[in-house]
Amino acid sequence: MATSPETREKRNSANDIAVQTSRFGEIKVDSELIIRMTAPFPGFPESSRFIIIPHKKGSAFMWLQSLENPDLAFVVIQADHLNPDYTPDVPDLIKKELEIDQENQLEILLILTIPPGRPKEMTANLMGPVIINSGRRLARQLILDRGDFDPCWPVF
Repeated sequence: MATSPETREKRNSANDIAVQTSRFGEIKVDSELIIRMTAPFPGFPESSRFIIIPHKKGSAFMWLQSLENPDLAFVVIQADHLNPDYTPDVPDLIKKELEIDQENQLEILLILTIPPGRPKEMTANLMGPVIINSGRRLARQLILDRGDFDPCWPVF
């Protein structure tokens, strides 16, 4: 397995790898839980593998941590936790790319922006959801029409 020098990735057991991150220190990752991006996030072409890390027990917030870039982690939330009515249309081409053949395989995460020192001003990007095939562990950010969805939707 090729890895970049930044991650300092090590194999610990048959399925586990250890990855150095700037936010969480060294973390152990079950390789079967790695999410592979079918297209990179805009601006982050080097990051194609991610892991979801819970923020803390009982919290709806999570971290989408890059395994290639120790400094890259997005704060995310499941879309239905934030807005049960949010149901973006996922094009058939994207479903095919993510190998989604059943709607129950589809998981939608929203990337959050939290202004430093002002968590009450947190916003969710409804225009750029992360679509995940939870069974195959494939993902892609879907860029939607700005007229239909708000990239800075207030969380509170």
